[in-house]
Amino acid sequence: MHYLSQHPKRALIALATALVASVAAIGSGADFSSHSANPANTFSSGTLVQSNSKNGVAIVTGSNLKPGDSRSGEVTITNTGSLAGTFKLMEANAANSFGAGDMTVMIEDVSGAKPVSVYSGEIGKVPAAGIGLGSFAAGEARTYRFTATFAKEAPNSDQGKAARADYEWDAVPTA
Repeated sequence: MHYLSQHPKRALIALATALVASVAAIGSGADFSSHSANPANTFSSGTLVQSNSKNGVAIVTGSNLKPGDSRSGEVTITNTGSLAGTFKLMEANAANSFGAGDMTVMIEDVSGAKPVSVYSGEIGKVPAAGIGLGSFAAGEARTYRFTATFAKEAPNSDQGKAARADYEWDAVPTA
């Protein structure tokens, strides 16, 4: 006969000791650990800001014009923000009492080696949606030349007439 079967109390003590040893062995895994972190997650907004070399003043004016006269002026628009922006040119508060086609404005982007036409037509006839000028990168500057021309063939009835327009530059972040 086996020793444990002859001594049941000792068998229980041996079984209890084995059980405690098993629990201690299983519980000893608490020495393992792991940790990871992603600190300092911060966020800030960019800026969409522009500068206008003639902000608040006319780009081009002309008085006492005779048929065939032209006047030109230039303005530089710079995206001084940190975001790229899609720019457009708007015409506001426009009035033109000249005959049809007798007082026109030509707007050109003269930033590159060759001027690029942006608009050519009557003062006061820029589309209500404005003229798309494309995307300006952060820090990018473009120069625009405005040339107002009094038609050479203007009739006598255009004497003493006037035309005016405000030009406004709008930008939204480039998608």
